[in-house]
Amino acid sequence: MKNKQKEIIKKRKIQENKKERRYLIPKDNPIRNGFLDSLTYLKESKKCIYFAILLFILTILIGFFFAPNFVYLDKSIEQLIKKTLNYEGFDLVAFIFQNNLLVAFISLFTGIIFTLPTLAFLISNGVLIGYVINKVSAVAGFLVIWRLIPHGIFELPAILISFGLGIKLGLFIFSKKPFSTLRDRLYSSIKVFIFIVIPLLVLAALIEGLLITFFK
Repeated sequence: MKNKQKEIIKKRKIQENKKERRYLIPKDNPIRNGFLDSLTYLKESKKCIYFAILLFILTILIGFFFAPNFVYLDKSIEQLIKKTLNYEGFDLVAFIFQNNLLVAFISLFTGIIFTLPTLAFLISNGVLIGYVINKVSAVAGFLVIWRLIPHGIFELPAILISFGLGIKLGLFIFSKKPFSTLRDRLYSSIKVFIFIVIPLLVLAALIEGLLITFFK
């Protein structure tokens, strides 16, 4: 009888473990917990992220339809092109990653200054992208834009998440307990930056850098 009871207990434990192991990583694993906490914070921040997306689209349209007003951006674009001309393969991947990482970092963490730097950075980047799309489509046709989509599959979500969280970070001033809210949001933002934004930017840099090298 005792042996049978032991077998039954073992079977129950095995079944319980199977139910609990929805992930291959243990429940107390900090990477898994950090990633899940980041997803939860993203869900809580979806309004700010949606706002960032809408404003970004609007500024892209402004850059595209009012391109003659932004001719001064040509110098910045030329400098960027000159920088990347001598890069190939993983050197280009590293350059793209560093550049995108800096943009994401600034977009997110300067939001602490009442969201103003984040908004300014969002608007300037949106206008720049719209202007570039206008220039490229004028030379190679509008359909060439579809060739640019693979470059932004991972990069744009990472940057837009950073914009959205940067906006939310700066809104701490309107909460009932601003300092505790700032602390909590800053901590959650760091988690998202580490567990979601950086991995997305690594993938973006690999895809973009290797594609550019391949089609050179």
